[in-house]
Amino acid sequence: MCTVPLCSDWQPTEKGALALRPHRPRPASTKRETSSGAVEMLPHLSQIQVWELLALAFGILRISLTYFWVSTHCTVLQYCDVALRPQYPGLRRVMGGAVSAGEDNDDLIDNLKEAQYIRTERVERAFRAIDRADYYLEGYRDNAYKDLAWKHGNIHLSAPCIYSEVMEALKLQPGLSFLNLGSGTGYLSTMVGLILGPFGINHGIEIHADVVDYATEKLDNFIKNSDSFDKFEFCEPVFVVGNCLDVLSDSLQYDRVYCGAGVQKDHENYMKIFLKVGGILVMPMEDQLTQIIRTGQNTWETKNILAVSFAPLIQPNRSDCFKSENVKLPPVTVRCLQDLARIYIRRNLRNLINQEIQAKGIPQKAAPKRKRKKLRRRKIDTYVFVGNQLIPQPFDSDEDDKMEENKEEEMNEDLKQEEASPNLLRERILSLPLPESLKAYLTFYRQK
Repeated sequence: MCTVPLCSDWQPTEKGALALRPHRPRPASTKRETSSGAVEMLPHLSQIQVWELLALAFGILRISLTYFWVSTHCTVLQYCDVALRPQYPGLRRVMGGAVSAGEDNDDLIDNLKEAQYIRTERVERAFRAIDRADYYLEGYRDNAYKDLAWKHGNIHLSAPCIYSEVMEALKLQPGLSFLNLGSGTGYLSTMVGLILGPFGINHGIEIHADVVDYATEKLDNFIKNSDSFDKFEFCEPVFVVGNCLDVLSDSLQYDRVYCGAGVQKDHENYMKIFLKVGGILVMPMEDQLTQIIRTGQNTWETKNILAVSFAPLIQPNRSDCFKSENVKLPPVTVRCLQDLARIYIRRNLRNLINQEIQAKGIPQKAAPKRKRKKLRRRKIDTYVFVGNQLIPQPFDSDEDDKMEENKEEEMNEDLKQEEASPNLLRERILSLPLPESLKAYLTFYRQK
C-alpha cells in the first residue's frame, strides 16, 4: 500500500473519503470560453494541491499494478485450511483445489500424498497405475492434473482429493464386492478393481447411456494399452444403465458401496439396503462426505469425513406415462475353468519373475521419486517513488538462479523417467512353448 502525504487542508470525512476543510475559503476561479461561446468557470488549484492529486493518482496506480502482478504471477490459495492442515490434521477441505497442480499423474499423486489425502500404499499404487488424463476428452487434458472436478456434457470426474478420500474411507481389500452408484467414466471403478483382484465383484450403475459407453471404451483402452495392467490382478468392472433409485429391492448386497451424487436424507435407509453386515457405505449427504459402517443387522456407525458439494441424485420419473423401469444389477457369475487357468498361470509367472529379481539383488520396486518442479523464469517489476516521480525498477527473481543450476539435472532426470521399463510378464509369456492363440489369450490380446 502506498501512503500519500496530505497537507493540513485535507481531512477524512465520516465515510472515509478525503475532503477540504469546510472553513477554508474557496480559491479564486478563472474563466474559459468554450467553442460554443459559453463561459466555463475553472477552479484555480495551488501547486501543492496539484502535487497532492498527482501523488494520490500514482498511489492508486501502484496499488492497481501490484494487484495485477499478484493475480498473474502468484498462486492464490483457494482454501486457508491448506496451510493449516499440518498443524490441524482433523481440518478438512471442500471439493478440490486443496493441493497444487501436478505436471503429470505421478506429481499429482505426490501432492495428494503430501497433503495426507492418500495415506496407504494400496491406494497409492492404484492411483499411480491409472493416468487420470486418460479419462479426459482430448481437448481438456491440460486440466487433468489439477485438483479440480471436471464436467463436459454428461461426463464428469470429481476432484482427485475427493476420490482419494473415498478410496481411503472404503478400506478396500482383495476379494470384496463393490457397487458404484453413479459410476460415470469408470475411473474410480477401475482403480478399485486393481485392489479387489480377480476374485472380487465390481459393479457400477450409471443413469446416462452415453457415459456407460464412454466408460466401457476407457476400460477397454486400459486393459489393452496400459503398462500398469500386467502389474496387477484385475477385477474388471461391469456397468449397467439405470437410475440407482430404481434398483430392485431383492438385489445383491455388497461389502463396499459408494454413491457419486448427493443423497437426500430421505434416501439414507434406501442406500443402506445395498450393504452387507460389516460393510462400508460412503456417500455425500447433507453437504458431508459420510462413511457408514453396518455393524449389525440394524446397527450402524456414521462418521463425517469432509465437507463437500455434490449435484443431487436424479429422481426417477413416477408419472404414469413415463414410469421408470426397475434396474437389475449385473449377475454374479462363477469364473470358467479357462479364466481360472489364466489367472493362476499369470500369478505363478509373476511370482517367479519376482523371485528371480530378488535372487539377483535387484530391488523389486523403487520408491516413487518426486519429479523436480520446473521453475518459471520471470521478471518482477517494482515501482519506487523518488521525489515526485514513480520509477519502475526491475528485480530478478531468485528462481532464475535455481532454474539455471538445475536445468541440466532436470533434463537428465526426465530422460531417465521416460525410459520405458520392459514388461517382464509379457516377455515370459511370449517365450513359453505354447500356441500363438493361447499366448494371445494369456496376454489378454494386448499388443504391447
